[in-house]
Amino acid sequence: MMRSWYEGFLGLRYLRASPKRGFVSLIAGIAILGLALAVAVLIVVLSVMNGFEGELRTRILSLTAHATITGVDGSISNWRPDLVRLTHFPGVAAASPYIEEQALMVHDGKSSGVMMRGVLPDEERRVTDLGDHLESGRLADLMPGSYRVILGKALAETLGARLGDRVILMVPEGDVTPIGVLPRMRAFRVDGILSVGMYEYDRRVAIVSMQDAATLLRMGDDITGLRLSLTDPYAAPRIVRDAAIALPKGAEAYLVNDWTEEHVNFFRSIEITKHMLFVILSLMVAVAAFNIVSTMVMVVKDKRRDIAILRTFGSSPRSILSIFIVQGSMIGGLGIAGGLIAGVLLAVNLQRSVHALEHVLGFKFLDARVYFMSDLPAYVQVGDLVQICGVAFVLACISTIYPAWRAARLLPAESLRND
Repeated sequence: MMRSWYEGFLGLRYLRASPKRGFVSLIAGIAILGLALAVAVLIVVLSVMNGFEGELRTRILSLTAHATITGVDGSISNWRPDLVRLTHFPGVAAASPYIEEQALMVHDGKSSGVMMRGVLPDEERRVTDLGDHLESGRLADLMPGSYRVILGKALAETLGARLGDRVILMVPEGDVTPIGVLPRMRAFRVDGILSVGMYEYDRRVAIVSMQDAATLLRMGDDITGLRLSLTDPYAAPRIVRDAAIALPKGAEAYLVNDWTEEHVNFFRSIEITKHMLFVILSLMVAVAAFNIVSTMVMVVKDKRRDIAILRTFGSSPRSILSIFIVQGSMIGGLGIAGGLIAGVLLAVNLQRSVHALEHVLGFKFLDARVYFMSDLPAYVQVGDLVQICGVAFVLACISTIYPAWRAARLLPAESLRND
């Protein structure tokens, strides 16, 4: 115990600068600063990736259902009994019918492809949080026969449509007339603006009453499918499959889909990117940690006389080795602690810092058309912090082994003779 205390005390004592040997402590400070910077950057980058993934998942689930059941032929008839059964199925919180079809929207000489979605307002509220993302208008205003539409914000800007304007909605079906096939179309009044913050949805979504969509598509009482809200979204693949099997027609009559399949490429690419960034930025941490080697070599060279005196007084090579391993580990520990504090503080306040910088520079760092969102969220996970600090500390300890080994091999007589 006394030997361990003595080795640790000397290792800590050698970290302090003396008036004659300030340069050694200066390069030790540079090594600490470099390691802190590398650790902080790695924490911020991984936190941004976590925040991006979480925000993307939250926004997707706020607009899309956890799972959907559609007919094999593209429609479901006599769906009301199925709706009741699904509502009472274990794991299903709510169910809602919908009609969905690609369409073309025209306004004031401008046109754009849209995804027309017909919903029942009262049922839709139980499945998604569309109402929370409405800048204007209400879902309840989508009454049957009113021919009103709620547009995504980016879509409305593209078409130049405002509240109260009339837009023409054209579906990919036609009516045969004596003069030929005429496209099926209908005028809708813009009654609301939807802003989810994801360009993919804000640019494509047009929400109408389900009865109006059925009239335009000549579907009668049929629907495209049923949308489900689940008590556990992560169990969506299992629950939706079991729910389809439990329906009277059997699973063969339905196609099932869930949010994990529909957006699997998004989350897979984020996960792969996160792992790649961790590996790449860990190399930067390794470079910063290996700077401790040069620092410790300088310290060993500077402390040759002290090492010789300690060896003369009976210190073993193992004790000398421990002294410099303690010193190198402390340099690594201080750098990691500084990087941990700086990285967490920066990650927590990153969004406000980015907004302030954008305001000063007058430049938008995140284009929603490219990154699907306009904000830069960051979420710090304890598991990431443990992994980053653990890897950095192991690298720092490895960096101290060679200089400490060199110090333990110094011969007292030779060191005093050369001093």
